[in-house]
Amino acid sequence: MEIRKHALIATSKIDYDLAKVTKKVLLRSQWRLLVVGQVIMDIMMYSAGLLLAYFLRFNLNMPFFYSNEDEFLFSFYLIVGAILLPIWIFTLRLYGLYSPKNNLGGRNLYSKLFNTTTLVIFVVIVVNFLVPRFILARGWLLLVWFLVYLLTAMGRFLMRRLLRYFRTKGYFLTPTLIVGANEAAQLLAGQFRNGPASGLQLVGFVADDIQTGTVLSDGLRVLGPLSELENLTREMNVGEVIVTSSAVSSEEVLTLFKLFGIADDVNFRLSSGLYGIISTGLEVQEIASVPLVKVNEFRLTGINHFLKFFLDYSFSLLAMVFVIPLCIVVGILIKIDSKGPVFHRRRVMGVKGKEVLAFKFRTMYINGDEILEAHPELKKKLNEEHKLKDDPRITKIGRMIRKLSLDEFPQFLNVLRGEMSVVGPRMISPDEMQEYRQNGMNLLTVRPGITGLWQVSGRSDVSYQERVQLDMYYIRNWSIWMDFQLILRTIPALISRRGAY
Repeated sequence: MEIRKHALIATSKIDYDLAKVTKKVLLRSQWRLLVVGQVIMDIMMYSAGLLLAYFLRFNLNMPFFYSNEDEFLFSFYLIVGAILLPIWIFTLRLYGLYSPKNNLGGRNLYSKLFNTTTLVIFVVIVVNFLVPRFILARGWLLLVWFLVYLLTAMGRFLMRRLLRYFRTKGYFLTPTLIVGANEAAQLLAGQFRNGPASGLQLVGFVADDIQTGTVLSDGLRVLGPLSELENLTREMNVGEVIVTSSAVSSEEVLTLFKLFGIADDVNFRLSSGLYGIISTGLEVQEIASVPLVKVNEFRLTGINHFLKFFLDYSFSLLAMVFVIPLCIVVGILIKIDSKGPVFHRRRVMGVKGKEVLAFKFRTMYINGDEILEAHPELKKKLNEEHKLKDDPRITKIGRMIRKLSLDEFPQFLNVLRGEMSVVGPRMISPDEMQEYRQNGMNLLTVRPGITGLWQVSGRSDVSYQERVQLDMYYIRNWSIWMDFQLILRTIPALISRRGAY
């Protein structure tokens, strides 16, 4: 009986170890399959770029291309393309474009791809210059450079969308442990859980200062103290260990680095500890060989700033075609309904703490403060929530304007003046800054928006604290695609009129 018991225990352990090995092998196989698929996609896009370049250069007879019968040898350009293909694939690999870090999740993917394509084309130009008999049509070469980059970038984009879909189904996920369980660690966990492209499968926290088994954010538990971290990584096949530097000491970081810093199967990462406080970008710069973290002055820089600028101005100029006639009609109705100006200028916080006068249609009586003094209970509620559902200061036309969300339309003028954005966090007055506490500085790194997450999430039906969280989520997770999505979501939000008062 005793022998049978030990045999069962041994069998269970073998099955458990086999399951762990099988899971790790499957994960590696998934990534290998993904790389193979990526190589096939790159080859297809590269080939399409070469063929399309040949068609545009030699078959359309465009007047700005010089014609020479010798250049029409399709077989010659086919051989050149075949020779360049392995060189191009090898260069992509050298640039790390087949590694998980850069392949699908890196922000610099498209710039690396551009540099790779440009380098290969530059090599061809050098060979063309050094070898007199090697003559290529310059127009074809220029088209190859543009089309191969464009089509390959499109292929990479499609692969990223496909990967995101598979990750929602449980594939291509790396088990991840977070070291630390303080507020910064929990904010990190929430960010990773909300980021579908992260590829991280959070399994829990490791911390000394919180009891093992304690449930924290999103149902994740503290799995044990730091002394058990090495065992936990083996037992759970962990591939990522993320250390919240604000939750551990320097000595503990050094100990963890000795364990995982040069490990083959575990990526060791350090969080700056500033995530919960600073939502602008962080850059690592070396000064006198010392790596220092630089905090960006603005949330958006470089190409992101340009894309935001382009969206704001192009959309606003288009909107002004409809806004100007609307202002005339609404202005007449406001004048008929009550005494006072058509527009109200509200003082709100802008970028870098500069106060901005945001234009709105006037929706209240000009003696609104006197009216509110007669309702002390409403005045108290206004001071607490900064919104009133049944506000006695609002005029009849003003109530209709607010229901239809027309009062915000004059703010397109603020966008054209560079003071606001079409999409952004909610406008707040200087007095409201204290409600944002440590997040207030993050709010001043972007322009306030006419619409945003708050606008499409219920507007005034959302609690004030939820508004703060929505604003911080938008700032941290901004992308031009998010702006497009929020603009599209604004239309049904306006039609439903949920929370508009």
